[in-house]
Amino acid sequence: MNEARISALIEEAGANLYGTEITSEHGRTIFRVFITCKDGVDLDLCTKITHIISPVLDLEPPVSGQYILEVSSPGLERKLTTPSQYKYSIGEMVRVKTAEETIEGKLIEASKESITIQTNDQARKLSYAQILKGRTFISW
Repeated sequence: MNEARISALIEEAGANLYGTEITSEHGRTIFRVFITCKDGVDLDLCTKITHIISPVLDLEPPVSGQYILEVSSPGLERKLTTPSQYKYSIGEMVRVKTAEETIEGKLIEASKESITIQTNDQARKLSYAQILKGRTFISW
């Protein structure tokens, strides 16, 4: 599967590729495509993108054998593993674990090398190399 090609098709449809995963549930292989959109992700957008990328995946399958394609939002609370995922999450609350501590705050900047989190008292800049785990969260 050519992820760059899938990403370009998703962008043409007005959304962004957040990530993909291959999983197995109840003996079936599932290929999940997570998308984001500044206007939000709804069922119509997921259906539209499914129709756009399905023919490409027929020619370049993401796995061998049969699989189910699912297109959805990555959710409100989600893992952050790539610089682009952090970029799409600017303005959201994040929890980042480093070797020394866990930092919570609003993600205010994300570049190719680092992120900046606004905590209660200061802006904290961290390189991706320092981050062991990261995720968005909702404070209820």
